[in-house]
Amino acid sequence: METNILLDSGTNELEVLEFIVGGNHYGINVAKIKEIVPFNTVTPVPNSHPCVEGIFMPRDLMITVVDLAKVINREPSVDQNRDMFIITNFNKLNVAFHVHAVCGIHRVSWADIITPDATISNEDSGVATGIVKIDGQLIVILDFERIVSEISPETGLKVSDISKLEGRARNESHIVIAEDSPLLIKLISDSLTKSGYSNLTLCNNGQEAWDYLCSAKAGETDLDIDIIITDLEMPLMDGHRLTKLVKTDEVLKSIPIIIFSSLINEQMRIKGESLGADVQLSKPEIGRLVEEIDKLLR
Repeated sequence: METNILLDSGTNELEVLEFIVGGNHYGINVAKIKEIVPFNTVTPVPNSHPCVEGIFMPRDLMITVVDLAKVINREPSVDQNRDMFIITNFNKLNVAFHVHAVCGIHRVSWADIITPDATISNEDSGVATGIVKIDGQLIVILDFERIVSEISPETGLKVSDISKLEGRARNESHIVIAEDSPLLIKLISDSLTKSGYSNLTLCNNGQEAWDYLCSAKAGETDLDIDIIITDLEMPLMDGHRLTKLVKTDEVLKSIPIIIFSSLINEQMRIKGESLGADVQLSKPEIGRLVEEIDKLLR
């Protein structure tokens, strides 16, 4: 099953692949998917993480297979004839997720995706980034970046890159950050603070950031904003839509925008450039994020 659906830039829409694990319905942003293939026999790897089934090699490319049922504590597969591998690519990694059935692809608006509250997903252990209702079925969108980073921590934000930047002179430049993951927004803000940037406004999604920018433009808050950093995948409003709104606004368009996302690939880079993004970085590169902020402010 190929996943080559193209979306117009900045429309605040995404394609969600609906799949089943343990009888429950879940979703993943199609932008993360390379392809979907039938279940393959895998080769176990000694002493690997308990959620890693093993490896397989389609077309001479070795790919790690993660048993999603184990990750989210659901029942194992009862019929591997229906099972599929969702092969993903994000944070510059190729990882296959073993699921029990694939239902189809839905085009939805980020505005229709509900952010789960702390009873469902929290900073310490939650793996749900959003919930959407499609044809009467609730679909839980999973945080695949977090799943992979908990299996292999070195694939997450490389906060060790920041240690060499600690102790720099304090910089009062005002940076607005739009990021929906409580864990990541804390890691990003902590890393920037250690690097000297402590004048931060933190927003939980693109809509919240846009509302803040509009209030600043209206004189309700200080319009002295030096840089905007945005994720791409966010409920209510995604990063591409936020970029488009800022860069087509006569008052705000001169503010530099950095897209900082696990989804930066050739296609996404072209979209970001077409919308006017000044810098686009893949999420593990927190050290480079600080370097690009330094360059833009110089």
